[in-house]
Formats: sequence, C-alpha cells, structure tokens
Amino acid sequence: MKKVIVVYASMTGNTQDMAEAIAEGLREQCEDVTVKEAFDANASELLDYDGILLGAYTWGDGDLPDEFLDFYEEMEGLDLQGKLGAAFGSGDTSYPLYCAAVDTITVKLRELGSEVRLDGLKMELSPNSDDKELCRQFGRTFISHLLAMQ
Repeated sequence: MKKVIVVYASMTGNTQDMAEAIAEGLREQCEDVTVKEAFDANASELLDYDGILLGAYTWGDGDLPDEFLDFYEEMEGLDLQGKLGAAFGSGDTSYPLYCAAVDTITVKLRELGSEVRLDGLKMELSPNSDDKELCRQFGRTFISHLLAMQ
C-alpha cells in the first residue's frame, strides 16, 4: 500500500483549504494519507512516504513563508529518489512573482531526486468551490501517477 504525506504552511487558511481538498482527492484511492502543518512536521519524515505533496503560500516578493522555511532547510541532503513529489500553494497576482513558493518547492523536490510529474498547483488567494474541486482532482491525478509507479 502506498503512503502519502501532505505538508503545508498557511497563514490565512487558503493553503490549508487547498491541502484538505487535495487530501480528499487522494483518499478516494489511498487510505494512508497524512496531512501536517509544516511546523508540526520533520523533513526526515518524508523518507517514510511514497508520495510527497508540499504546499506553501508565497510571501512578499516571491519568498517562502517563515512557517515553511525551517522545514524547507531541513530537507537539504534528503534522498527522495523513487518518491513522487508535487507542490501547491496560494498567492496573489498583485505581486510580480505569483505563487513563486510553488516553483521553489518544485525545484527542491527535483534537486533531492523526487520524480515530479505534475505542474505545481497555484491558486489565487482563497479557493472557491470550483478551485477546491481542482484541488481534489490534483489529488486524484497525483495518486493515479503514484499507483502506476513500480
């Protein structure tokens, strides 16, 4: 049985809403799904999972939020080869770098050897009901890719 972890940072609840909707989509085909806030997670935990979804909102001019930064730095040196990874997050198009945290996380997952088959999921501010369905679909697509991996 495949195991999936969703780790996120959320200040206003937008990225948390995304994480919860993604987890709903995952759970349609996978029973072992763990959802944690970044400050409650240790990066070494990622080694215990087959699928890794990391989410963060974008702070300021394209930065990772402080709540996610420690977790992100702890990831350094992990070997995530053989694991499927993906990133998601919320942002605000009024800033020049929209959802740059998603791109930063995607680059890190690839650097650590994770296979990234999905483009990062980016949402404008608070997800509405249609956006939450897109998040659930993101989870469904992710798990279908994971189940297809040997």
